[in-house]
Amino acid sequence: MLLAMVITIMGGVWVFLNPYLSDFEDNTNWNSATGLADRIDDRIEVAGNAPEGTGFRNTLAIQSTSIRAVQNVEQWTIAADLTERERIDLRHVNETTIGVLAANETARSITVESPGVTFTEPVTPSHLEVFITHNASSSHWMIITVSDADGKPLHRQFMISISGLEITTSLGQGEHQIVLMNNARAERFPNGAWEIGSMPLVEFDRMANDEVRLSMLLTDVRTNGSIGTGSNIGMQFVSQGPMTLFSGRAYNVQFSVQNALHDVVTPQYHDNWLTDYTIQRSAGTLDTYVGFAPYQRASGADGFSVSVHELPLYFEVDLQRIEVSR
Repeated sequence: MLLAMVITIMGGVWVFLNPYLSDFEDNTNWNSATGLADRIDDRIEVAGNAPEGTGFRNTLAIQSTSIRAVQNVEQWTIAADLTERERIDLRHVNETTIGVLAANETARSITVESPGVTFTEPVTPSHLEVFITHNASSSHWMIITVSDADGKPLHRQFMISISGLEITTSLGQGEHQIVLMNNARAERFPNGAWEIGSMPLVEFDRMANDEVRLSMLLTDVRTNGSIGTGSNIGMQFVSQGPMTLFSGRAYNVQFSVQNALHDVVTPQYHDNWLTDYTIQRSAGTLDTYVGFAPYQRASGADGFSVSVHELPLYFEVDLQRIEVSR
């Protein structure tokens, strides 16, 4: 009888404590995943700044967690005129045809670059849109540069499909997910919505000498094979070579981003970048506003520009490319 009472009491204690033990285990797993995301972020940053072909290998402890690639999670398009004496608009008619419209008809050549392909074609002077057919692919990245008769760049457009990493952790109620994408971080708990923990590195600064600077750092993380899971896994971070896309004075800057992780992510980006603009518009002070502005529609659905009111704008865009493998 005494043994039965002991077993009954122990069973009751176990039933009573089980939810607390489960919560403790979930909290431990969540802390482990968050710490793992921080460490991977640090290693991506270091590898991204390294010369092409160099990197390092680390062994990471993983608890109830798996790491996988998130392919082509963001699509970025960035464009700017590189001279104040010309305004050029590029239109992608289809995957192999580009329409070039030069307001002052100074465009004389166009160069289209993509991984492994460089295409150059003369541009006929015209006040109408000129169509160029090329053989470059935009599945990963593409750089389009329009130049004048002396070969000086007049306009540049850059398009890229960015990938990242997802860290998935098993919790009692389901899966917890952290996605590292282009220096940003999104997180979702079981049965919850995606929340943006940190934004992409897009910064607009007004300098003391009344110049303004717009800087962007894009980070593309590609995987070579499966990363997998395990109590301890070795991960290799290798730089594919940083690229400088814009550096110096720029005019008529435009950029847009579409995030494919979930429908709620892109609007959160837009709201963050347009917060100051919305406040200034409500106050009726846009005539003195300096900062991010919508390109066309006020929601940012057509992309973004910057309001500088004739102040000199310095534009810096760098791309980090990292390959991650086991």
